[in-house]
Amino acid sequence: MIFVNFLVLIIGFAALVKGADLFVDGSASLARKFHVPSLIIGLTIVALGTSAPELAVSTTAALNHSNEIALSNVIGSNMFNLLVVLGFCALFSPVPVSSEIIKRDFPISILMTVLVLLFGGGLMAGKAAGSTVGTISRLEGLALLIVFAVYMFLLVRNAMHSQTEEETAQETVSLKKCILLMIVGIALIVIGGQAVVDSAKTIAYFFGMSETLVGLTIVAVGTSLPELVTSIVASYKHENGLAVGNVVGSNLFNIMFILGTTALLNPLPVTFELSVNLLFLLLINAVTFIFITTGKQLNRAEGAIMCMMYVGQAAFAIMG
Repeated sequence: MIFVNFLVLIIGFAALVKGADLFVDGSASLARKFHVPSLIIGLTIVALGTSAPELAVSTTAALNHSNEIALSNVIGSNMFNLLVVLGFCALFSPVPVSSEIIKRDFPISILMTVLVLLFGGGLMAGKAAGSTVGTISRLEGLALLIVFAVYMFLLVRNAMHSQTEEETAQETVSLKKCILLMIVGIALIVIGGQAVVDSAKTIAYFFGMSETLVGLTIVAVGTSLPELVTSIVASYKHENGLAVGNVVGSNLFNIMFILGTTALLNPLPVTFELSVNLLFLLLINAVTFIFITTGKQLNRAEGAIMCMMYVGQAAFAIMG
């Protein structure tokens, strides 16, 4: 039985790689065809598409009253996106970060992390491990969705204003082919991501891991594989706007839309451990923001530090 799950895990990885390749090709061609900056495509279409596994897992977990998986999946995915996806891309070559990300999108990501931490009751001193420090209510979930809708509206409006009429020397494929590549790509990403998550969960439970630990590690890593593969492929193809925009957009999508939808379906109790991890996520955001503002890029040394931070965080979660 475990052998079958390992086989499904490998097949899921293969589907993710191929799906990401097709999706990057389609979305980049679509951006060039309509003269839309690839950063905007990364922050919207690619980010929403690669976050589909997180949405599926968190909403299903909420409906099944597995609240720890629903919330820890989002926290763990955002940690993985920042530290591993961006850090790993930087190990290959320096990753330039646009001024729009630094001035607009990343500060919003930090602000929303603070907001969710406050919604969840903050870090309550003196609380025992396993105790509940607060609850993200349906009203707070609705507030997150409203903020997300406003953000998307402003993003699309700015994209329309930033369209350029300059002709590109690079040949673009037909609209139908762009859409077909994106549909096939996202289908493979979603199917592959789900296969990885399901098999990884079964393997994890077989070895006796807790629900919170599974959410923060196995499920979070599994659902973030589309972001990892898509960003690496985009970086390899010199689509840096897609690579960085995908990570930041996915994190915003996770913390606003997915958490908002999940809390709207079923209020999310926040345990002391999850509150601590939310605080750590805030610290990770701050460190990453400092890195990208110093030289408007992530270099190899910073990428290595970020990857080591994730290893440390994962070790702490497993030992805790």
